[in-house]
Amino acid sequence: MRAKTQYELTSTDTQTILALVRAGTLAEAAQRLGIDASTIFRSVQRIERGVGQRLFERSRAGYRPTPLGLQLARHAERIESELAAARSTVQTSSDHIAGAVHITTTDTVLYGLVLPALRDLAALHPALAVELSTTNSVASLTKRDADIAVRATRQPPDHLVGRHVGPLQIAVFAAKTRGLRVGDPETLARCDWVAPDGSLGNHPSVMWRKRHVPTVQPRYRTNSVMAVMEMMARDFGVGIFPVFLARGREDLVQLTPPLDEGESQLWVLAHPESRHLPHVSAVFAHLATRLAIELGAPAGA
Repeated sequence: MRAKTQYELTSTDTQTILALVRAGTLAEAAQRLGIDASTIFRSVQRIERGVGQRLFERSRAGYRPTPLGLQLARHAERIESELAAARSTVQTSSDHIAGAVHITTTDTVLYGLVLPALRDLAALHPALAVELSTTNSVASLTKRDADIAVRATRQPPDHLVGRHVGPLQIAVFAAKTRGLRVGDPETLARCDWVAPDGSLGNHPSVMWRKRHVPTVQPRYRTNSVMAVMEMMARDFGVGIFPVFLARGREDLVQLTPPLDEGESQLWVLAHPESRHLPHVSAVFAHLATRLAIELGAPAGA
């Protein structure tokens, strides 16, 4: 594939390439750009003919960028970031922070920590909008589907910038009505258990249970740690979830001290291309400070 003449890429071309790199499929790229998939298909063919090289490898799984496609996407990402920075500069010069910031986190951290931390954000920045989504993956941040991720991890991805805000502890709990007061392995092995399902097979609670009460086969499994907690509150069985979720809950009793082996760390993460934007930076700093207070650790610890 060779170009007969020098082809000049346009901003629309780079937006198309970036959307397809992030999406991986024609349908999702089209949805991101608000056009139909056939238009994306024809555009990619036209650009590849123009530059004389393939930008994507096609397969049943979708479109995977070639080294050149990935390089052009990085240029497009910098252009996108600079444009967003220019818009933010205009906003900042008018003495207010404005724009939309998309935060992704898990359901547990969202309800237990992020929502309380966001309560006074609207008063501080009335022109700021916040979008929230829950997922157990940081891939959406890598693809720039989100601006900020709040994640429990012992090792955040190297390609993201972030701030460690404190430890996340877990413990064994049960409904107060169950009448249990001690969580020794022998007692726990005789109980019905509520636990995360296979989609959360590496969750610290699962690893601890398999190591310390290996004979237990949970009677109830769910793909949500929040659901584990609510089922325990309704006395379906015993289980493990983060200690911060039990604050103020009079219907639950903690059966063990915090499980050291299951301790993780909470991080506020952002993509390096968007971390410096004023509206993203404002939310990032607010969350890092408030979450550190919630967890009893100094911000930046």
